[in-house]
Amino acid sequence: MFMREKVIEQKLIKAVRQSGGLALKLICPGFNGVPDRLLLFMGGKVAFVEVKAPGEKPRPLQVHRMEQLRRLGFPVFILDNPNQIEEIISSVIPSAPHVIPRFETPGERASGSFSVENGRQPRARVEGSPN
Repeated sequence: MFMREKVIEQKLIKAVRQSGGLALKLICPGFNGVPDRLLLFMGGKVAFVEVKAPGEKPRPLQVHRMEQLRRLGFPVFILDNPNQIEEIISSVIPSAPHVIPRFETPGERASGSFSVENGRQPRARVEGSPN
């Protein structure tokens, strides 16, 4: 059975979210060949992932960009099989199976804390303002 790149990428996004992280689509105008996804996890853990359909290989420019990122010290992975996803996450955050993200409920959010609901930092409240 042939699996499309998009399906593998969606499985990666879901698994990263379940591990408490973000899998951001990486688009860099003027800097072609960068990996498809930037993975961000708690504790400042970062990795890049190039997603391919099964059996596909990166283009020469993609290989060059991945080598540049590795020389800078970043982990870079090529993902062409959904069975690799758990191994990738575990290599970035070794405690991945034990990560249980805690999402605050709206009522317990502290002033100035990050909002999980909208992904933005709330504005600072000014003394004497209506909100």
